[in-house]
Amino acid sequence: MFCPICISTLALAAAGTTSSAGLSALVITLKRHARVAATAPNTSQESNVESSTVVSRAEWLTARRALLAKEKELTRARDALSAQRRTLPMVRVEKDYTFEGPNGRVSLRDLFGDHKQLVVYHFMFAPAWSEGCKHCSYVMDNVDGGLVHLAAADTAFAAISRAPLAKLEAFEARMRWSFPWLSSGESDFNYDFHVTIDDERNKEYNYESVTELRRRKEIPQAASDMPGFSVFSRDGDDVFHTYSTYQRGVDTFLNTYNLLDMTPLGRNESHGMGWVRYHDRYGE
Repeated sequence: MFCPICISTLALAAAGTTSSAGLSALVITLKRHARVAATAPNTSQESNVESSTVVSRAEWLTARRALLAKEKELTRARDALSAQRRTLPMVRVEKDYTFEGPNGRVSLRDLFGDHKQLVVYHFMFAPAWSEGCKHCSYVMDNVDGGLVHLAAADTAFAAISRAPLAKLEAFEARMRWSFPWLSSGESDFNYDFHVTIDDERNKEYNYESVTELRRRKEIPQAASDMPGFSVFSRDGDDVFHTYSTYQRGVDTFLNTYNLLDMTPLGRNESHGMGWVRYHDRYGE
């Protein structure tokens, strides 16, 4: 889910393999490749569609009903997993986390408002970056429109990043989003919830050691912000951490993918997520 441009740049910087000028050139090159990938057709999947078997309606119905049985099985398994998730034990949040928002400093408890539950998206936007992660932006494009319904279910939402509030507000205005977005700055919040990898302050991501994830090349070799969702509940003013999900766990919230998964081409990602752009950049 994380931006490949940021990861490649950070990895090379950490390895000391390029100068500042070289890094700038690398970013330009990577962006150019990303634009090409975004517009290049996935010919392998197109060929698969062209070579798909053409059958009668009766034969199609037989195949469709067989697939439907598997889809129902998956739905029942997903419902059972969701029920099990709701029974996870909770951890009391002992630290007094505070965030910078448009109305000043607020606490984690304040983010609930009058709601009993709070969902937080850990949006990748490091302090030195000029714009938020492209793929986190894709996530929030999928989430933003549904937040009014989340509130109706007694659940609050906020995105939290380390970048200064002024940068968050400018980028949110550009994207025309309306969700609460706050800055955690250099507080412990991102590190305690394992979404900023740092060899001194956090050595875990997705419930595994950073060392092992780096060995498998699933995360950048350098320090970096990472994506994820965390869920909290409250009893009065007491706040509890109930759940966090990372990496492919974020896919669940991407309705663009859910729609594409019904189509013959599917996600059409022979270039990975290279096709994804900021939603105001598709016409370029």
